[in-house]
Amino acid sequence: MKDRELFMRWSFFVIGLIILALGISLTIKADMLGIGPWDVFHVGLYEQFGLTVGTWSIIAGITIVTITSIYQRSLPQIGTILNMLLIGIFIDVFLYVLPEPEGILMNIIIFVVGVTVLAYGIGIYVAPNLGAGPRDSLMLVIRDVTGWKVSWVRNGIEVIVFLLGWMLGGPVGIGTVFIAFFLGTVVGYSLPQMQQLLQYMIKRGELNENINQGTVRTDYHDCSSEKVR
Repeated sequence: MKDRELFMRWSFFVIGLIILALGISLTIKADMLGIGPWDVFHVGLYEQFGLTVGTWSIIAGITIVTITSIYQRSLPQIGTILNMLLIGIFIDVFLYVLPEPEGILMNIIIFVVGVTVLAYGIGIYVAPNLGAGPRDSLMLVIRDVTGWKVSWVRNGIEVIVFLLGWMLGGPVGIGTVFIAFFLGTVVGYSLPQMQQLLQYMIKRGELNENINQGTVRTDYHDCSSEKVR
């Protein structure tokens, strides 16, 4: 993998995680409508035990990474570790700087924007294929152990986490159901779009490098061609 391609992939990965954290934070700010299952769990832990939402996201991630690493007998990928740390850090940053929405209409707008941003954040960070997040790694481990379908495992984890968060006092509402059923649909559009964008930027960068190095041939109307120097 060339240096420029590696740089572009890691840039997409990190930027995607930051955008993902922004989307999560927006949905939390619009908590009148409810939030995603994992965020219900993190907010519930925050309500009961203090610390911050981002800190609990990191602690949950560390716990999951430890379990999956012990089972797989291997160290986690650097992308998994960055996923775990950056999302938690930036959730706290965005929750601190974002204002509180006022009124049901503004909450609805913030929530819809948040879900859209969240979905595109997922698409951007997944597109480079630099490592699954802690929760996706847990899903794959459970699938391997049980032999169940990925959809069953994913839905089962989401339900269990949702129930734990609800019992801890996390915000649950129509938005929680909306995220559970429609986030995947939006990601279904965002991921291929971001994969195409990433490939376009990589190829464009390679073309520019070739032009600068004088290795691209240009065809003229008389079908002759010359090296660009």
